[in-house]
Amino acid sequence: MFATTLIAVTMQPPQNQGPPYPPSFDQTPRPNWFRRTTPAGRVAVILGSVTLSLLLLCCTGTAIVGALTGEPEPTKTGGTAAEQPVLAAPGEPTEEAPTQEESPIAAPSTAPSSAPVTAPSSAAAVPVVQVTTVTEKATIRYGERTVKDSSLAEGKRVVRTKGANGVRTLTYEVTTTDGVRTAKKLVKSAVTKQPVTQVVAVGTKKQQSSKCDPNYSGCVPIASDVDCAGGSGNGPAYVSGPIRVIGDDVYDLDRDGDGIACD
Repeated sequence: MFATTLIAVTMQPPQNQGPPYPPSFDQTPRPNWFRRTTPAGRVAVILGSVTLSLLLLCCTGTAIVGALTGEPEPTKTGGTAAEQPVLAAPGEPTEEAPTQEESPIAAPSTAPSSAPVTAPSSAAAVPVVQVTTVTEKATIRYGERTVKDSSLAEGKRVVRTKGANGVRTLTYEVTTTDGVRTAKKLVKSAVTKQPVTQVVAVGTKKQQSSKCDPNYSGCVPIASDVDCAGGSGNGPAYVSGPIRVIGDDVYDLDRDGDGIACD
């Protein structure tokens, strides 16, 4: 806006330096040239001022940016043009021989020497045979034997003698050829520890009937009266003695009172 006003002021025509107008009786100030122009002329003047202002702003901005950034100066080489190497154009052969790339693996300085070839021996190698004696131990399982025991309840089993395993010593003759076993021969077998047979007792005693009177060790039947067999009693039940009285002598079988009935 300031630039537009400045252009409009500078574009005003200079004042006439001629002789002053003769004094007149009309003292009204004369309008300037912008007011005396037509409306179309005024529009043209305004548009021209705006266009000129834009051009000035663009030129000024470009000059400022160019001054700030600056163009890079061309680099100068220390030698003359004659000292610069002439580079061959792409595709054109050069006079110098092409250089070969170095191999990452260096060539051996000396050729590998071949392994010495030994002449086969005229005589075949004699195998080394060794014979040694080896002893091993084997286990002998113990046996089991059962016996009947009338003091045990029928079917009950009790170990009377605990069994133990025996030991047998085996002696072998081992043959090796060049460190490899080629034969194994048993030359001796001996029992160095005898096994112990296990003895198990099996009961055969019959279970007493529940009809026996618990006051006696033997089976005295439970009845209205029990007498000793072969005596003068008339029963109705009888029992053979001797029988130990372990409770009350309910049937009066112990006549002498020594604790043994029907003796």
